[in-house]
Parts: sequence; C-alpha cells; structure tokens
Amino acid sequence: MNPSDIQKAGDALYDALTQCTTIAPLTTQYPDITIDDAYAIQQHMLARRLSAGEKVVGKKIGVTSQAVMNMLGVFQPDFGWLTDGMVFNEGQAVPSNTLIQPKAEGEIAFVLKKTLKGPGITAADVLAATEGVMACFEIVDSRIQDWKIKIQDTVADNASCGVFVLGDRLVDPRDVDLGTCGMVLEKNGDIVATGAGAAALGHPANAVAWLANTLGAHGIALEAGEVILSGSLGIMVPVVAGDNLRVTIGGIGGCSVRFI
Repeated sequence: MNPSDIQKAGDALYDALTQCTTIAPLTTQYPDITIDDAYAIQQHMLARRLSAGEKVVGKKIGVTSQAVMNMLGVFQPDFGWLTDGMVFNEGQAVPSNTLIQPKAEGEIAFVLKKTLKGPGITAADVLAATEGVMACFEIVDSRIQDWKIKIQDTVADNASCGVFVLGDRLVDPRDVDLGTCGMVLEKNGDIVATGAGAAALGHPANAVAWLANTLGAHGIALEAGEVILSGSLGIMVPVVAGDNLRVTIGGIGGCSVRFI
C-alpha cells in the first residue's frame, strides 16, 4: 500500500470509531495489504486519537487464546494501544451507544513498575517488572462490518480494542500461579465462559514478554506505569445494553461491568 492509501484507511477507521459505524474489510478494499501496512494504518488511527486529546496509558495483546483464534479465524497474536479514553473503572456503566458490535473478554492486566524493552525479554523479566496484576475486562469492538476480519483487518483496527475495565484489587504476581489460575465469566448471573491463565500463550507473562520483544524490534518499550492487557482467557461474549458481567480469576479477584 502507498502512504496515501494507508492514511485513507486510517482516517476511515478513525471516522468509523467516532461515528460508531463500520467499514468494509480492508482486506477486500486493499487485497495486497500486508501486516506491516496494517500496523502503519494502526499508527495513523492512533495519531488521530492522540491529536484529539487522548493519551497512551498502556498496550494490549490480542488473539492469544485458541478459543479466540477459532472464533475469529485469526491464528497469530497482535497488539494495539490503550488510551485514557478507553478506561472504565470497576462496576462503572459503559454506554452501549459508544460501541458498535462489542464482545467481552476476561483477562489478566499487568501494571508495570519498570520499563521493559526487547529483544531478549523473558517471562521472569516480566514478573520482576510488574507492580501487580488484576482481573479485567477488555471489551473488544470492531470497526469492520460483521467482524469479518483477517489478521490485517484487526491489526489496522487497533487490534479490535474498544474499552477496558480494571478490577479494584492489585495482587503481587509472585503470590499467585498465573499459569493455572482459573477464570469464570458470568453474564446476567449465568456462567458463559471459563478459562485459565495458560490460555494466554501458555502463561500470561509469556504474552507480555512476546509483546515487549515484538515492540522492541520497532524501538518501542512497555513503559513503567503502563497497563498491559495480556489476552483473553476464554471465548468472547457478545454484550448489549442491560447486560451485567463479572469475571473472577482465582487468586487475583474479580471485575464487574454493566452496559446501559
């Protein structure tokens, strides 16, 4: 793709985000689009958000669990950016009319106390650099019609990130086995998804290490103080106005969100 097309695609995604509309898959509009093109589009979309006043507060890893890979037909991880405009607090109501086709994922969030920059970052390095972990929801959303995405589509669309909700309890990662901790996601009182820490690339710290090394190759660090979402531990759960969700992760705690 040439620079003009990359800018055009990034602007189209930003407009879809702000207007709560969708666009046709970029992979059908630009059949030769590469993953590198998609990340360039993502950067342009992010730049539009930052120029509108948002600030980066963290990063997210997407498509880490087999369940999500199977649902989307996308079979490799990707990453996106978290801004202060995406943050909701424990129990806070999320207005559904600000989202397009949202789905909830139960995840483990890492809050960093030290900067991580690849290459060569290991899971042990991640744990040593982590202030604490907490249960969280990522509410993924796609600006692509009907979630008909390939890897290039979701990458360009900031890894299909919508908003995220952090729990109210921060736990030392050394006090919990992040690989075996179980996750239960309830929707309106019914259990709709289960999983375990190992769903995220075998261990959530592996996912964060992957991100640090992948971004490090582009000269980007995971900064001290940032929130890193380590990937879904189970299937994505569609949500609409009126839904109440809670995720509980063994040894870490819970997180609740409601949609209005």
